[in-house]
Amino acid sequence: MYRLLIVDDEEMITDGLYETLAGCELDLDLCKAYSGREALNWLHQTRVDVVLSDIRMPGIDGMQLMSIIKRNWPHCRVIFLTGYSDFDSVYRAIQTPGVQYLLKSEGYPKVIQAVVQAVAELDASLRVNDLVQRAQESLKTLEVLARGEYFRHLLHGANPAPNLVADFRKLSISLDADRPVYVAQGDLSHVSSRASSYANRHESAMAAMLLAESLLNGQVRVLGTIDRFGDPVWFIQPPADRAEGSEAEEGASVLPYLVGQFELIQQACLKNLDLTVAVTLGNCPSEWIRLSSAYDKIRRQRQTRTGDGAQMVQTVSLQASGCAKERSPRDKSDALSVHLDAGRRDEFLLLFDELTESERDGGAPYLLELYYTISLVFLSYINKWELENQVPGVSALMRRDEFASWKEAFGFLRTVATTLFELRSSGESNRAAEAILKVRAYIEEHLDEDLSLVRLAGYIHFNPSYVSRLFKQECGVNLSEYIESARIDRAKELLKNDKLKVLEIGVQVGYEASQSFTRFFKKAMGVTPQEYREASFNHSRSMRDSRLNAHRGDEEDTLRE
Repeated sequence: MYRLLIVDDEEMITDGLYETLAGCELDLDLCKAYSGREALNWLHQTRVDVVLSDIRMPGIDGMQLMSIIKRNWPHCRVIFLTGYSDFDSVYRAIQTPGVQYLLKSEGYPKVIQAVVQAVAELDASLRVNDLVQRAQESLKTLEVLARGEYFRHLLHGANPAPNLVADFRKLSISLDADRPVYVAQGDLSHVSSRASSYANRHESAMAAMLLAESLLNGQVRVLGTIDRFGDPVWFIQPPADRAEGSEAEEGASVLPYLVGQFELIQQACLKNLDLTVAVTLGNCPSEWIRLSSAYDKIRRQRQTRTGDGAQMVQTVSLQASGCAKERSPRDKSDALSVHLDAGRRDEFLLLFDELTESERDGGAPYLLELYYTISLVFLSYINKWELENQVPGVSALMRRDEFASWKEAFGFLRTVATTLFELRSSGESNRAAEAILKVRAYIEEHLDEDLSLVRLAGYIHFNPSYVSRLFKQECGVNLSEYIESARIDRAKELLKNDKLKVLEIGVQVGYEASQSFTRFFKKAMGVTPQEYREASFNHSRSMRDSRLNAHRGDEEDTLRE
C-alpha cells in the first residue's frame, strides 16, 4: 500500500481533496497536513510515496518541501496543485524527475488522474528484474564470497579483530569500521510453494538481499549477506553527515527511512520474486564489537511476531543488553533447529521424516544418539519459551526406554513437533488479537485526536501497512471504516445532548472545522447533524407523549372501575 500526503494551508481544499480521494477506492493510505511544517512532521515519522501539495504556502512552501523530499525520500512522487501562475516555480517543478504540476481550476478528475499516474510510476520503479540479474552476476566473484564468509564469522560469535579497518580495506567492504551499523534480518517464504529445496531458498535469499541493496543504495551505505540459517542480513550506515543525532532539522531520521524503504522492498520482492519478506530491524546502530549480540536479539524477536508476520517490518530495541547466544546440540540438528525457530512447519517435518527414516538401519547406538539429539532440540525450544506445561508427555523426551520400538519413539517426537508448531501458531494469533484490541481501545479513547494509520502503527510499534492488513484480517473491516463508524456512533450519542453545540460535538469526534464534520456526518447518515438532532428530539418527544397518553388512559380505566 502506498502512502499519499495532501498539503495545503487552506483547510477546505485539504479536506475536500482528502474526501474525494478517499471515495475513489484507490489502494492508498491517505494523510493530510495544513502547512509545510506539519508535512515535515509526517516525513519525519514515516515513508511517504506521493505528495499532493500547494506551491504557495506560508513558512515552508511547496518548492522547499520538494527539495527536502527529493533528498530524503528519492522514490517519492510530487504533484503540485496551485492557483497561481508562477512561471519560475512551475518551470523548476517540471524540470524535476517525479514531479507533476496541475492548476486547481482543472478540477478533481485531473487530480485523480495525476495520482493514478504517480502510483503507476511507483509500480514501474519496483520492477527491477534486470537489476537483480545484473547484481547476481557480481555475486560469483571471490571477493563477494569472502565478504559474506567474513560477516557470517562476525554474526555468529567471533569478536572483531583489532585491525577491523584493515580487514574492511582488504575485502573492499564499503562500510566504515569506525562507525556503528544498523542490522536488519529478512525472513522470507515462497508464495507459490511453501516448501523449497536448499538451493532454491538460498537463491531466493540472495535475490532479496541484492534487490534490497539496490533500493537502499544512494541514501545509505548497505552491504548484505546470507547468515548460516539461510536468511538475508543487511548492514546499513547513513552517510557521516546524516548519522543519528546530527541530522539537520528538516532531514528525515534514519530509522523511519529504513522502515519505509523496507516496505517498498517487500512490495518489490512480491512483484518480482514471488516472495513475501518479513523484516526485523534494530532500532539503533550497533557497535561492531556488539554485532553478534545485536543479531541474536533480532533473531530472538522474530519468535514473538504478531500474526503470520508476512510483510511485517518490526523494530527491536537494542539498548538493553543482548540475549544469550543460541547453540545447537550437534551440527546435524542445526537445520531442524533453524526450521523450528523460524516456524517453517513443512520444511521441518520434511527434514525430520528424511532424517528418521533414512537412518533406521544405522544401529541402536546411532538411533539412540539421533533420538536424544532431536529431543534436545525440542527441550531447548520448550525451555526457551516456557512451554513445558503445554506439551503432553514432555518428560518422555529423555526416556527412550518408555517406547517399545524405534517407530513408536520417533512417532512420539513427530507428535511433539506438531504440537510445538500448533502452539506457535495459536500464540501468533493470540498476539494479533491482543494488538488489535489495543488499537480499538486507543481509537475509542482518542476519537477527538489524529487517528492516522501512521500514529496507530506507532502506538503498537509496527509498520503502518502491516497494521492495516492485520486489522482487516482480525476485524473483517478496513481500519478507516472502523474509525468512521466509531466517530459516527459517538456523534449520534452526543447529538442527543442539547447542551452541546454541533461545533463542539465535531471537535470531540476529531473534526476541528464544522463544515468538515457536517460533510462527514451527512455522507454517512444522509442528514446533517442538526437535522439528526431535531429528528431525534421529535422522536423522543413523541415517545414521551405516547407513554403519557397510555398512562392517562390507564388512570381513566381505573376510575371507571
